[in-house]
Amino acid sequence: MDTILNKEIQNYINANLNTDLHALLLKKSPFPEVSMQEIVQQIKGKQVAGRKFPFLLKEGILFPPQLNLEQSSSEKTALYKSGILKGNTFIDLTSGFGVDAYYLSQNFKSITLVEQDTTLLELVEHNWKILNRQARFINLKLEDFLNETQEYFDLIYLDPARRDQQKNKVFLLEDLSPDILEIQEKLRAISGQVVIKLSPLIDLKYLVSVLPGISRIDIIALKNDVKEVIVFLSDENTDKVICNCVNLDSGEPAFTFKFGEEETARSEYSEPEKYIYIPNNAILKAGTFNLISQKFGLKKLHPNSHLYTLNKEDKNFPGRVLEMEMIDSKGIKKKEQYNIISKNYPLKPEEIKKKYALKDGGNDYLIFTQSKKGKIILKSV
Repeated sequence: MDTILNKEIQNYINANLNTDLHALLLKKSPFPEVSMQEIVQQIKGKQVAGRKFPFLLKEGILFPPQLNLEQSSSEKTALYKSGILKGNTFIDLTSGFGVDAYYLSQNFKSITLVEQDTTLLELVEHNWKILNRQARFINLKLEDFLNETQEYFDLIYLDPARRDQQKNKVFLLEDLSPDILEIQEKLRAISGQVVIKLSPLIDLKYLVSVLPGISRIDIIALKNDVKEVIVFLSDENTDKVICNCVNLDSGEPAFTFKFGEEETARSEYSEPEKYIYIPNNAILKAGTFNLISQKFGLKKLHPNSHLYTLNKEDKNFPGRVLEMEMIDSKGIKKKEQYNIISKNYPLKPEEIKKKYALKDGGNDYLIFTQSKKGKIILKSV
């Protein structure tokens, strides 16, 4: 670890941040004490940090292999979680690269990080010294720690590994490492609040049906890309699970509802009016297609389109609101630039772009969709 921090090696790393990494791997390392694979790992880490967790772009910070970088939370999602979780004693049972733990640690007096990968834990401990952050670091398997500990924590946080032994992605709780269903009782024995980060692809109905004690679920999107589903387990008796749909970096308000409300919600239907409403992807992930319509007094275009309409603009809507007009295909001019949206329509955006010889981007929108009367095309005004 100390070798890679050598000033000459660090200068070489910084000088090659924009170099083609595949080409670099084919070269011989200019430093006999470190391999080119180790150098590229640090370059890749700095590249990822620049867009995902820029607080780690400090002199002396070291980065783990790519898989650990992939599973790490972004700085912005970690910051969101730190804004809602506070207490005295906090333990992260699956420390990984420690991004979530770093931000959560700001709100707790006592911090414990558990990680079975010795090399990874040593790297995190090194980085935390650079960042001037204190913690207790425990190099154990999570299961062994749970069997041995007699401590009680205000908060347990864990981010289970979502790949099997063949490195394939998995989503069911029993397929994760650790198996959440298997250890849930042990977790509850040492804390009144357990928070679990899960894949954005997990099915919420399945989740609520197999995991007792869920008090809250947060669906976290960043710039309309769903990144995480966060589950809160609590000792408190709750009749209904609270769901929060959050779209960070959008300026949009959160959409909060009780799990099960969608079952009784109803939508009205209409042909397009002056404004088209497009819910953000956190809401679409939650599947509250009728509830969002009911809460905001919107009308749906079609049961399967998940687009809504109204004659007035509501700036508090959690998603995009576009002033649109209906056109026919003859009103589309070739080589013009549009953001193309296709929902419940036979052609995908790429196929539409090719068919009409359109360019991507700009400020104007074309929406290809269906109302109850059939296929329609909408153009921004």
